[in-house]
Amino acid sequence: MDRVGDLILFMRVLDQGSISAAARSLDLSVAVASQRLKRLEQDLGVRLLHRTTRRLHPTPEGIALAEQGRTLVEDLEALTSGLRQGATDVVGTLRLTSSASFGRQYISPLLPAFMARYPRVRLSVNLTDELQDLISAGFDLAIRIGALHDSQLVARKLAVNRRLLCASPDYLRRFGMPKTLEELTQHECLILVGSSGRQDVWRLHDAHGQLHTVRVSGRLESTLGELLRDAALAGLGIAHHSTWHVCEDLRAGRLKVVLPEYSIADTGIYAVMPQRRLVPLRVRAFVDFLAEQFGDLPPWERGL
Repeated sequence: MDRVGDLILFMRVLDQGSISAAARSLDLSVAVASQRLKRLEQDLGVRLLHRTTRRLHPTPEGIALAEQGRTLVEDLEALTSGLRQGATDVVGTLRLTSSASFGRQYISPLLPAFMARYPRVRLSVNLTDELQDLISAGFDLAIRIGALHDSQLVARKLAVNRRLLCASPDYLRRFGMPKTLEELTQHECLILVGSSGRQDVWRLHDAHGQLHTVRVSGRLESTLGELLRDAALAGLGIAHHSTWHVCEDLRAGRLKVVLPEYSIADTGIYAVMPQRRLVPLRVRAFVDFLAEQFGDLPPWERGL
């Protein structure tokens, strides 16, 4: 089991970025942690880390060990935890990532209740709009919105992601409510710039289900949906948004639905996990908890 402990220490060094931080997280002295890492390298006969004055960098052998060893260690931890604690005792650190806006609005308010229900779970939450590589970054779980493409991941759908066009009453007073899709080309439209480029081609279905596409333009574009929401509220144009992002503004009348007779194809909101033979109990507990809290009609759709 010493080899497993040394492997856990090595991966913790990669996650924390330094030997000292990893040692603190495992209640070890820096000297002991350094000796154990040196022992692991000697046992394996390869160098795992390049040490510089500023930080540590894994060698190619270190990267290979982390990629394969992390799954083995997590499977062992999940198995032994399940055997020792039983199926109802959820323990360990849950490493979670989510988009910044959705995480702040809908994940953050749920964390106190989850932590009260599972007092032996620790949470490490990363909120970012950058798409994270779950396996290399060491995350247990991601909450992702939209189409999924990575076949190395396992996903559970938590809710429908409904989308619409919206603008402020002030903008619509000044420039008029568009009555056709073609009229969108004469309006200021707020453009999201994502990983696949400028999302300036909007696809909508009419009442008969026929798909129409229109290329829109405007003076403001951003990589951050929250900025475009603020711009729509300020009367700067028409935005293409998910209901979870603008539901309170729609309920309060600060934003109005544009072209309600057209619909945008729904996507999904998913809990995404690396493929594993044994999913840690803490991960299953959190995914079940989110599904329970969101329900068949998630909070952002209620009352719309």
